Amino acid sequence: MTYSFVVEPLAVQDFESEDERIERCKEWNLLPGSATRVKTYLYKRQGLTLPCEIIGFVDNQTVVVQFENKQQHCIHPAYLKEMQTASFGQRAQAAADARSEDPAEAAGEELLENQPVEEVRGEAEVEGAGSAGAVERSESGSAAEGVTAAETAALEEKPRKPAASKKKPALQLPEDKLKITAVVKEFTTVPNHFSDNDDEVIIYDNVAIEGHELAIDEVWSSHSATLKKLELKEGDPVSFEAKIVAKKLSQHPVKYKINNPSKMKVIQPDS
Repeated sequence: MTYSFVVEPLAVQDFESEDERIERCKEWNLLPGSATRVKTYLYKRQGLTLPCEIIGFVDNQTVVVQFENKQQHCIHPAYLKEMQTASFGQRAQAAADARSEDPAEAAGEELLENQPVEEVRGEAEVEGAGSAGAVERSESGSAAEGVTAAETAALEEKPRKPAASKKKPALQLPEDKLKITAVVKEFTTVPNHFSDNDDEVIIYDNVAIEGHELAIDEVWSSHSATLKKLELKEGDPVSFEAKIVAKKLSQHPVKYKINNPSKMKVIQPDS
């Protein structure tokens, strides 16, 4: 059996290891910080509940899942997380029932007139586009699941005024592992809402990236069991290889995280 709703990825970035897959799922809030293995997720749609497995990603906003029939599908991680809640199907059904009772809503007229464009378009982007601009869906945005393809197309054709923005363009981060030097600034903890214990993290400053001039002064990483073996201390200069991703540290002004640091060592002063 094949599923007609599937949006197949044009290209899938595979995880380099199981550890990277676990780390990525934690970043997407699909696993608690204490998790040591990836679980099977449930994909819910139009009365279906399908087991699926995360096998890769298109970008930081698009997860690729695979169903038992081996079909692959693009989905926003926040939407996949929402599907894991017991009330997800009930909210979608309630929205569908409400529309079926009102002919105007069944035709999509009231929905298109009254619902903010970004809220409706968020559903389409979450499911299939793999766009870095995918809208992170809130609980109140769940009703957008009932919007048909025709309604979404009508929204796309509707002229929209360009929003004035004073935000700086997002920093373009290399996809590959980078050679980095930094200084251990601080050891701290951040709350983990999925565990009784806080997560231990390390903050680094004086960051220098070989071959790149990026405006990054501070980064952070999990204080993993592997890093604890190095017995790092505040003020230690270190070198390592890692990917850098845009992920803000909770309760701290550090905007970037290093993933899967390897070959980390303390830089010894010249004798």
